[in-house]
Amino acid sequence: MHKDDFYYLGKILKTHGNKGQVMVHLDVDDPEIYQKLESVYLDLHGERIPFFITSVDLKHNRKAIVQFQDFNTLEDAESLQSLEMYLPATELPALKGNQFYFHEIIGFHVVDQAHGPIGVISDILELPHQALFQILHGEKEILIPIVDEIIQKVDRKKKTLFIDAPAGLIEIYL
Repeated sequence: MHKDDFYYLGKILKTHGNKGQVMVHLDVDDPEIYQKLESVYLDLHGERIPFFITSVDLKHNRKAIVQFQDFNTLEDAESLQSLEMYLPATELPALKGNQFYFHEIIGFHVVDQAHGPIGVISDILELPHQALFQILHGEKEILIPIVDEIIQKVDRKKKTLFIDAPAGLIEIYL
């Protein structure tokens, strides 16, 4: 598998207790989906290596206590600190309607209600307080906030995103 075949799940933050458990941060919208994880891939020296899980205990704020198979001591757990966790992209739960994964819509054409076709999504900019669509309109860049009120429809078959941008926003870029 290539690195592009995975999606980022979260990061091992620190050890928890002295029996090999670790505290992890799950960088997901719905942590409950991952409560019965059987394995994850850890990024070791640039390689994704599978590690089997014996238990996941969800906590608040997208945190969880995880016990990895054959990691039974504090020293074992310390070797995992700060490692990033990944899962194969094929395991992503399917989304419906106007929900989408950021990686899924790269390359989608964007059609605004007032301006018609405005370009193609080239990237998603994940800023601290707001994610943005980066849309290429010829040589120009258009940035549109990713908020439910702007997104009208996601057409996966036609790879098109329909939006209703606030008045004046697109004009700033054109």
